[in-house]
This record gives sequence, structure tokens and C-alpha cells, in this order.
Amino acid sequence: MADDKTTNAFMDKLVALCKRRGFIFQSSEIYGGINGFWDYGPLGVELKRNIKEAWWQDNVVHRDDMVGVDCAIIMNPRVWEASGHVVNFNDPLVDCKTCKARYRADKVWTVIAKEGDNVLLSVGVEPDGDDAKAVMDAALAKANSKTRRRIEELAERVTWWSERADRMPAGVCSMCPNCGGQLTDARKFNMMFKTYTGAMEDSASEVYLRPETAQGIFANYKNVLDTSRMKPPFGIAQVGKSFRNEINPRNYTFRSREFEQMEIEFFCHPNEADKWFEYWRDRRYAWYTGLGLTSSKLRLRPHEKDELAHYARACADIEYEFPFGVSELEGVANRTDFDLSQHAKFSGKDMTFFDDETKERYIPYVVEPSGGVDRATLAFLCEAYTEDQAPDEKGEMQTRVVMKFHPRLAPVKAAVFPLVKKEGMPEVATAIHQALKKAGLASFYDEKGAVGRRYRRQDEAGTPFCITVDGQTMLDQTVTIRDRDSLKQDRIAADNVVEYIRSRVQG
Repeated sequence: MADDKTTNAFMDKLVALCKRRGFIFQSSEIYGGINGFWDYGPLGVELKRNIKEAWWQDNVVHRDDMVGVDCAIIMNPRVWEASGHVVNFNDPLVDCKTCKARYRADKVWTVIAKEGDNVLLSVGVEPDGDDAKAVMDAALAKANSKTRRRIEELAERVTWWSERADRMPAGVCSMCPNCGGQLTDARKFNMMFKTYTGAMEDSASEVYLRPETAQGIFANYKNVLDTSRMKPPFGIAQVGKSFRNEINPRNYTFRSREFEQMEIEFFCHPNEADKWFEYWRDRRYAWYTGLGLTSSKLRLRPHEKDELAHYARACADIEYEFPFGVSELEGVANRTDFDLSQHAKFSGKDMTFFDDETKERYIPYVVEPSGGVDRATLAFLCEAYTEDQAPDEKGEMQTRVVMKFHPRLAPVKAAVFPLVKKEGMPEVATAIHQALKKAGLASFYDEKGAVGRRYRRQDEAGTPFCITVDGQTMLDQTVTIRDRDSLKQDRIAADNVVEYIRSRVQG
């Protein structure tokens, strides 16, 4: 587990940059905000849009076995009965009797360290994940220095005991990670947001905001088969908003109540499901590394048998080492024929596929790669944030903050500067800026301040290339292009700028 001070310092700097540069804002900030909801600013919306566009291009546009849909956020509530969300989409909830803090019970542990019958340490902790060592480390980190020294001295004689709050027997209270007070017994809490359609607010008009995009795909499976001339193996993809009433939103945008998903439901013959599961597991992992997430921070973790959902034959999580701990970016699961069978049962509609060639009729198995757009955006932000040393305008080395996004994802692809606001330079720079925009390459024009300060502003925005129009441009129609990461500067013909930038950001 990362050191709390280091983690907090990094996240504080990243959050400050995201606010300062217009990546992410607290929703409703002028009214004090609202927990679990975030707004994306001018740079953030472009970064997020580029992630979704890269996903759509790589998984839909470039394939012959994939089509897309865009389903309604509110669906017939029977959909959620069939999927099991009405009955099973619950988290265990506990409240602190003293400070009134609220937690997911499966994320809170009571940790006790004993020497014989003597209790040395008794702490409530809330680490990410439930790895035993992480729990112990988190407990020790919250203890005072005297307690830590005592435990270290008695290391071989200390016995540890820990238990999750949701596993506590009724009436046996766990401890609050915030104040050490007693927690209530765990109770179930359904995470779907409920609302109403029409003029009456009664049980007949109850509906839900969707907690996932997958069920809209399943509900439209037959429509897609009938209209697109697709047949297994094929996939249906969707990018869209989902809503979960999280008990304890946390870790910036990682766990939010409103979020966006990128999901594929890939329908195949049951005998081929294992093969397609491995294919999509490996392909989705490679997608993240190909866009700049370092493999040392990315992991592929197969689920153990006792972790699998009751309908799943196999599942693997693509995890990233965030500053606050290793957490899931995307899950890839073999969901068998559970979803289509459930919808066939509840709707009375035939969900089988008849193969004209083999004369076989079957309900397809489904392999589901399901990723979070907001989690991916946060991972790319964390990965991109860099502090290095670079010369300032006087040639002195200074700390530089730079967002090293993959060029495909960078919110702005190029920035164009006239060296000075005279001698025809602004006109030439403006023409280059407009040519880039016309070519579909996000460009930013800036003529204010010293060039060095303009470079720094673009470094913080993650802009891969800066183009400067100077005195030499007016003589030979060449410009300087500065690379964000290497700081190398090349001189090329002004007429070649668009192709130069396009070739480097669309690969």
C-alpha cells in the first residue's frame, strides 16, 4: 500500500492541476458541491471524448463483427427484475453510532493486535481491497508511534485478528475508521436510483436509472439480429451513462454516483466462449498499454472461483496501480447464457439463434468487456502527470509540470504561437491554427506572454506539439515545432505543419 502522505501529496497536486487547467470540477461547486458527482471542464471533456473515440474506433469502426447501440437510460423496470438488480444489486451498509459516518461494510475492517490477552491495538480501517497485509498496514499506519514501536518489539509474540464489518455476527459491533466509535450491524442497501414516470408517484410508475449499460444491449439483442444481418460470433457495443447510489463515493472520480461505461456484449457459440474470453481479455489489456498506461502499473487479475458471480464461467479484472491503491479499470467476463435466458424467461420472447448452416438452435454465450470511462480518464491523468527539469527562458533548470498524454488522447494536439504580436506573425500563426482545426486537429492559439510561459501552459494541458512563428518564418516560410516530451525543436515548412501533426497524433 502506498504511503498515505505520498499518496495524498500526489493526489492533491493532480486535483489542483485538474481544477486549475480545466480538466475536472466539483459538480455544483458554487453551492458547496454534491458528493459523488463531477463535471468535466474544457480540457477534461476533450480528454474523455478522445478516450471514448479511441475505444469506439478500435472496437467498433475497425471491425466487421461489431455494431453499436445507444439505449435509453430509463427502461421498463421488468428489465431489472430479469437481470436480478432489483433483488441482488445490494451493498452492505453500516453507520457509525457516534460520528454518523456511513460505510460499505465489506470495506471496513476491525483489526486487533494482541500479546496473549493484552490488546495492543484495536482499530477500524478502510483500506482499498481486502488483502490481509494491506489491512494490517493500514491499521498500523493509524496507530500512534508508541503503539507501533511496542508491536515491533513484540513482533514474534503478537497475534493479529481482523474481520470485515459485514461478516460480524449480529450484535457484535465493529469500529468506525473515522472516530473509533461503534458501527451498526450491516444491512442491505439497493444501489439503484429510483424515480417515477408520469404524473403519479406510486408503485405503478416506479422506474430506475440504469445501473449499467449492458441490459439495454441484451434487451435489443433480437432487434440487432433482425436488422443488421449479423450472426454469432458478433458483438454489440455501447458507451453511455450509468448511475449507482454508492454508499461512500471516494478517491476523486474513481467511485462516483454518475459515471460512464464502455461495454461490449460479444455473442458466440457456447463451445467457443472460452476462446473468445481469452481473446477479449488479452485485447483489452493491450489497448490500455498501447495508449500509454505502463505495464508495470497495469495488471491482469483472474478471479478465483469463490469470487465469480453465480452466472459467470470466468472473469478477469484489468487493474491499474492508482496512487490510492490497485483498483479495477475494466472487467472481462464469460457471462454464459444467463442474461439472454433470463430475458427470455421474463419477457416470453425467444432469444435463441438458429444457424442455417449447421441447423443448430442455441442461446449464445456472452463475453463482456466492461470498462469505466471515468476510471480510464483518471488512470490516464495519473499516468500522464510528470514533474521534470527543463530550462526556463534564461536557460536555468526549473521544475516543469507536464501531462504526458498519448497524442491520440491529448485534449489539444497543437498550440500555435506568434513570437511577437507584429510584423505579420499573428496573421501567419492564425492561418496555421485555422488549417489545423479545419483538418480536425484540436489546436490552440496563444499570443500572450513570453514564449517560455506559453510552453509551460501547454505542458500542463498535455499538448504534444507547440508551433512558433518567428522572424525566420517571414523570410523562408518555416516554423519551429517543439516536442512536449523530448523538448526537441525542429524546423519544417509551414505548409507541412498539418501533415506533420496528423501523422504523429492519429497513429
